[in-house]
Amino acid sequence: MADSPPSPSTASKPPLPFDITTPTRHSNPGRPIYSDRFIPSRSGSNFALFDLSTPSPSSSSSSPSTATREDGSSGTYSALLRTVLFGPDCGVVSPSTPEKPFSGSDGRWSPLTPPSRNIFRFKTESRRPHLSISPVGLDGALPGVVSTPPKAPRKVPRSPYKVLDAPALQDDFYLNLVDWSPNNVLAVGLGNCVYLWNACSSKVTKLCDLGVDDTVCSVGWAQRGTYLAVGTNLGKVEIWDASRCRKIRTTEGHRLRVGALAWSSSLLSSGSRDKTILQRDIRAQEDFVSKLTGHKSEVCGLKWSYDNRELASGGNDNKLFVWNQHSTQPVLKYCEHTAAVKAIAWSPHLHGLLASGGGTADRCIRFWNTTTNSHLSCMDTGSQVCNLVWSKNVNELVSTHGYSQNQIIVWRYPTMSKLATLTGHTYRVLYLAISPDGQTIVTGAGDETLRFWNVFPSPKFQNTDSEIGVSSLGRTQIR
Repeated sequence: MADSPPSPSTASKPPLPFDITTPTRHSNPGRPIYSDRFIPSRSGSNFALFDLSTPSPSSSSSSPSTATREDGSSGTYSALLRTVLFGPDCGVVSPSTPEKPFSGSDGRWSPLTPPSRNIFRFKTESRRPHLSISPVGLDGALPGVVSTPPKAPRKVPRSPYKVLDAPALQDDFYLNLVDWSPNNVLAVGLGNCVYLWNACSSKVTKLCDLGVDDTVCSVGWAQRGTYLAVGTNLGKVEIWDASRCRKIRTTEGHRLRVGALAWSSSLLSSGSRDKTILQRDIRAQEDFVSKLTGHKSEVCGLKWSYDNRELASGGNDNKLFVWNQHSTQPVLKYCEHTAAVKAIAWSPHLHGLLASGGGTADRCIRFWNTTTNSHLSCMDTGSQVCNLVWSKNVNELVSTHGYSQNQIIVWRYPTMSKLATLTGHTYRVLYLAISPDGQTIVTGAGDETLRFWNVFPSPKFQNTDSEIGVSSLGRTQIR
């Protein structure tokens, strides 16, 4: 027969594996034994830092559910809400937890030894916005919260620091007669000649003279080295070594003037009034390696993307096309512009972001994502858009304009807020180039002047070899 269970009066209850209430005392009443569960001492906690009240002794004597409901929920939330809404002096007092110093020599509590003040204390007691647990959000008027003042907008000088006279600079919307090399040399097509202006020494050199039967329609520097391409009115493209002032070769293929040029490594793209784009590899013997067809009128804008994978072209047919390295037909077609598209710029900050500007009947700058083939936004500038260039130092761009205001605008992208509007040219601002350090732009117009403007901030690491001689102020002549 099974043993009968012991009576409650004589049986002893088995001890709990984890005693979480009070220490268990055994044969030695002077030596408390604790379980292996860590119970922190709150005597060193700084509750005033959080504006929270600790439970009062009266609440601890009540049931656990009541204490949790009144102090942990309603009481804490109400106190915190009153503090946030009415400030710290609203009458809410946070009582501190009674301190119970502990002396480790005999294992007894003693008021003689101060407790450790390092438990659960922050190194700094300054209130930080990102640590706030306010149920109503942050407010700059909260005590202890230091709000960051708004950053002042960057100031752009409203006047050019240098002006060059450029006699015979043509007033023709479809030409591209100014370009700035990576070696800090400015090339300008004036009439039937090309001149070079060294931005470091201000020295002017006459590179070539096409003779009385031809004129310069476009100039374009190679991405590296000292090669300069020159497009002519007779449809030729000449390659010059600017360091030695020597012509390397002359290529043909176009039947009419060449008004647009764009380099991609050793590949040179030329756009013509004959509606075609020719791809020329200067290492090959042939005049061109492929012909791109699609435009129904003169090609007046050409730009390769920064990764050299996509070529954007704009024409007098109001179309913007995008080609890849191997296509002879456009892979993307954008027809939203209502006037000629000469102004084209790829963003150096975001892959596939393309900006384009329309002529007098359009006046808009449009942004495209060529990766997703989508139209992003449109900004009506109020004037003919002649050129666009993106800053490589900051996410900003510059546009130059013709009819009717002849202004230069610095934009912040993507908000398209105006940082500055620069005036001074008396004709359409048809030509634009940016310095190799990305700080300065040069603009040209039919008023036969080139004006230099400091519009962008300096890069983080500036190359001193490409600094511009800003100290040489005044007005000089390029030839």
